[in-house]
Amino acid sequence: MTKQMQDDLTPDAVLEDLLNGNQRYISGKMENRDLSAQVAATTDGQFPKAVILACIDSRVPVEYIFDQGIGDVFVVRVAGNIEDPELLGSMEYGLGVAGSKLLMVLGHENCGAVKAAIEKVDVGSENITALLSHLEQSIQEIEGTRNSKDKAYLDKVIKNNVNQTVEDIRNRSSIISGLEKEGKVKVVGAYYSLTDGKVTLLQDDTQEVHEH
Repeated sequence: MTKQMQDDLTPDAVLEDLLNGNQRYISGKMENRDLSAQVAATTDGQFPKAVILACIDSRVPVEYIFDQGIGDVFVVRVAGNIEDPELLGSMEYGLGVAGSKLLMVLGHENCGAVKAAIEKVDVGSENITALLSHLEQSIQEIEGTRNSKDKAYLDKVIKNNVNQTVEDIRNRSSIISGLEKEGKVKVVGAYYSLTDGKVTLLQDDTQEVHEH
């Protein structure tokens, strides 16, 4: 990915590229890449097409599930794919400074952080408690018994958390919201299925709207 290639991409084209890559991942037809050549080509500079905010879950290998190579995407990872000032700074850098065209917040099936927040897990760590507190609003907004073992309920909370993070990013970053309003950047929420490897885009009401 060169600067010119990055400049020529539209946000919609980047999104389509990621979803096409996900299809290749699902079908087992991922591109053959010369990683050594990619390392050499990106040593002096990088021009990623997208920023992806994802969970730290080891079952969600972001570059793999979108079939992307070295230098193609910025990946920001934190348990529960939440937003905070430091993470926002990283996303603003990727979009506002480095020129990426898409921001995707990627939640996933059976998220351990969301389950822990639902269960109000307390391991005596102020840091973990502070992290999980970010998820409480997304839990409170979903009707039903607070039960992490209820798959349907858990999925609703996971998707609601993605949408809440998207909303928080828009509300708390004038840089990102400004770029989005100008049409220079697209901000989307998505859900990754551990079961079949599929990425589905979400609406702000947590309803699935686009399957590729």
